[in-house]
Amino acid sequence: MGALTTPFWETKRLEDMSREEWEALCDGCGKCCLHKLEDEDTGELVPTNVACRLLDRRTGRCSDYRNRRAHIPDCVRLTPAKVRSIDWLPSTCAYLLLERGDPLPEWHPLITGDPESVKRAGESVSGWTVSEDEAGPLEHHMLDRVL
Repeated sequence: MGALTTPFWETKRLEDMSREEWEALCDGCGKCCLHKLEDEDTGELVPTNVACRLLDRRTGRCSDYRNRRAHIPDCVRLTPAKVRSIDWLPSTCAYLLLERGDPLPEWHPLITGDPESVKRAGESVSGWTVSEDEAGPLEHHMLDRVL
């Protein structure tokens, strides 16, 4: 019987992960690809159900991830430093959870081995978003819940 190995996300700091490990942390929920509005009075960020035009709203994944910044110049490329400074990452984001020392949720694909587990857990934007190309004013699409 072989020795059990501890998963990389439990032993490595974000800074020490390989590119492949870093990318595997993304659960594909698509929440970070939703537009947010800033309340002018409070500075609070309010999420919308409007997705970036590159988000495949069926799968919750970017349709052109490798070239996304050519199409969307202000698309954020997450780094360990940005994880610590960005205030709009969803509370379920694996990068944020690991940075805080919290475990991955039980529905995360690295735990379940199944990329569809995100949808089954109700954590994906799949099925309830509209593309920015069709949305109209973002103010008409504000969500009353935190992501």
